[in-house]
Amino acid sequence: TEVIVGVIGILILAETCRRVVGIPILCVATFFVGYAFYNGLGQGRAFAVVLKSIVYNLFYTTSGVIGTPIGVCSTYIALFILFGAFLEATGISEFFIQLANSLAGASTGGPAKVAVISSALCGMVSGSSVGNTVTTGSVTIPMMKDTGYKPEFAGAVEAASSTGGQIMPPIMGAAAFLMADFVGVPYSNIIVRAILPALLYFTGIFISVHLEAKKLGLSGIPKEKLPVFKLLIRKIYLLLPLVMLVIWVSGNYMTMQKAASYAIVLSVIVSLFDKENRISVTKCIDALEAGGRGVISVAVACGVAGIISGSITMTGLANDLINGIISVANGKLIIALLLTMLCCIVLGMGVPTTANYCIMAATCAPILVRMGVPTLAAHFFVFYFGIVADITPPVALAAYAGSAIAKANPMKTAFTASKLAIAVFIVPYVFCFNPAMLLIDTTPLKVVQIFITSLIGVFGLSSSLEGFLSVKMSVPVRVLMAAGGLMLIDPSLMTDVVGILLIVGCCVWQTAQKKKTA
Repeated sequence: TEVIVGVIGILILAETCRRVVGIPILCVATFFVGYAFYNGLGQGRAFAVVLKSIVYNLFYTTSGVIGTPIGVCSTYIALFILFGAFLEATGISEFFIQLANSLAGASTGGPAKVAVISSALCGMVSGSSVGNTVTTGSVTIPMMKDTGYKPEFAGAVEAASSTGGQIMPPIMGAAAFLMADFVGVPYSNIIVRAILPALLYFTGIFISVHLEAKKLGLSGIPKEKLPVFKLLIRKIYLLLPLVMLVIWVSGNYMTMQKAASYAIVLSVIVSLFDKENRISVTKCIDALEAGGRGVISVAVACGVAGIISGSITMTGLANDLINGIISVANGKLIIALLLTMLCCIVLGMGVPTTANYCIMAATCAPILVRMGVPTLAAHFFVFYFGIVADITPPVALAAYAGSAIAKANPMKTAFTASKLAIAVFIVPYVFCFNPAMLLIDTTPLKVVQIFITSLIGVFGLSSSLEGFLSVKMSVPVRVLMAAGGLMLIDPSLMTDVVGILLIVGCCVWQTAQKKKTA
């Protein structure tokens, strides 16, 4: 009877997942459950015995459906999803977009910069790369196209920025709560260490959209169409819930649950002072409904992630994967990082952020820990590459959502988004080779040095991929710029000096070429 109930329960979870999350994560779960059957039957056990063992482990223990992911979802994530829904209902998310418009809209290629800023702010709260691409993208993508950006580029900017919202402190798309639980450190510890990598990621996208605008000769949004900053700044009190949330959590003044609850109440209170978006009973009910819908999709994804991690634990697959990659790497960290990156991108395709990180933490993070990478740096590495699967072909869900709004080619949009997000392919290597970027065992001077050299490296790579700085780059200059950027990954003094010299030399050459052309 208990086996039948367990099977029915798992099948209901699978059908709910198909409806509210999608097929890709189900395919991953089916593979791992199938492997659990293959592993059990391969040991000569009867099918009934194997079935009983699998159902017991996945449905009746805390290492399956009702595991860490569901525990964290019910304790923390649900409240923060509700907080995001109230930010939408009270017009605070709309204020983010208007503020970004006011700050960057008039500059060169303004709409794309607005997309980067607003998606960073909204994406960290929404907890979904695809969801944020659809919501903010419906405003920013048409603006970018009207300015003169190609449809593929417009969709890619929004997808890359929305995906980056998942790594943007202080909320980080709710996966930071899971990381704090897995690693066993305070949540405030996670968000402080995530600041520098997030800044590098968005700086890389910002540089790319600026150079693309210069290359195409695009201007910004006319000033008369922009929100007036003097009027907008009067509504700065709308940011109070987010500011207080950060203070409450980072200062350990109260638990995360209480901080999120108070932030929801505060968002309602501050909206009462905004005549245009004043909260009403109807809006409150709508926000609760939207929050409830959001929680369903995340909770179901966490339940399925529990099935995946339970299957991995039960079969010892994680240990086999760890031993296999360590054996191939043969003591070379760079090879282990490359193979782990590929595992994360493949396993993360089509999987929501929270479930994605659960899978990475169970399968891939232990590989790097065994190779001597600090635990926190290993978890950040797999978290970043799991998330980047949302814009990496062939299953780039965020890029596909952006391409649908932009009416662009999905695969071209995905490749362009990957190019724009080049920093996320580089920065994780930096903090594995040199954990000082995550403020691990370091001094303030060393942190500044690593941040500056990494920033120069991201600039070199972004401009090389754009093929433009002051004028169009020749192939040799692009290669040298890329080489300089890649050299700055290695923390040693020699590679830093050579990398900076290459990038500075190329910049000087570009300036000379511009004068010659003029």
